[in-house]
Amino acid sequence: MSAIPEIGPALLRSWPLPRPNGESDKNSRGRVLAVAGGAGSPGAAILTGVAALRAGAGKLQIAAPARVAAPLAIAMPEARVLGVAETDAGDIAAAAADDIAALAARCDAVVAGPGQADEAAAGAVALRLLTLDGPALLLDAAAMTGLAREAEQVRRASNRLVVTPHAGEMAALLGVEIAAVRAEPLVAGRRAAAVLQAVVVMKGAETFVVSPDGAAWRHAFGPPGLGVGGSGDVLAGIIAGLLARGAAPVQAAVWAVFVHAQAGLRLSRRIAPLGFLAREILDEVAPLLGALEAQSAAGSPAAAV
Repeated sequence: MSAIPEIGPALLRSWPLPRPNGESDKNSRGRVLAVAGGAGSPGAAILTGVAALRAGAGKLQIAAPARVAAPLAIAMPEARVLGVAETDAGDIAAAAADDIAALAARCDAVVAGPGQADEAAAGAVALRLLTLDGPALLLDAAAMTGLAREAEQVRRASNRLVVTPHAGEMAALLGVEIAAVRAEPLVAGRRAAAVLQAVVVMKGAETFVVSPDGAAWRHAFGPPGLGVGGSGDVLAGIIAGLLARGAAPVQAAVWAVFVHAQAGLRLSRRIAPLGFLAREILDEVAPLLGALEAQSAAGSPAAAV
């Protein structure tokens, strides 16, 4: 088997992101809908949404449980926040699926799942989003529950779907023991990508991005400090922002994995290897992307960023 390409500056330099022209405005850089947050974790919507904007998306909408919509709107003045039907526990309800789908149909990319605790409701919303023909779609956390059982419907979104499981979520997705995923994460990633016909980001200290045809890219080292609550929400938001800008699902995932890891390295050096916060990752995203895109546009040699 041929060697798996390493995700790094040289690869990204050869795979430039879509770039806005000098006359572009917020509409031309794409609109993201974040279906995220719950009464117990409204901050997940902020982490995801800010990350999408830091990745260059032009507009952001957030669909959140009605009880947290007003506080989120105050905390996120850059976003349009819409309160949707909620469960008694304060999570987005399955009854909100059609309203969310109507919002999503007018967007370029949708990220669903961060901060949602009700797996049944999040899964129902995800399945409704999969019926849409238009936007790129990223499913994370609770929104991935049950996807393998609905593989035929999931495949309707082939070529525009990304899923971002960690080992535990992958084990649940495939119905296998977590030890099996940890022993062979690439095997698990390829299996899920084939079953779902989706791009899979198999998260871990060593992260793999796998396309539906089994092609894979590897990022060998993730700083241990990235293993902190909310870090995955930031990664999901970066991918969604790049999707909204017009990047292909595999490209968006590869770029986001590298930027996310490099942000962790910067914080490890400046703050400490452990103890930095997910929200601190956000401020690193735009400078890193800017430096990488400048290198890519100039065709400059790979360099540390």
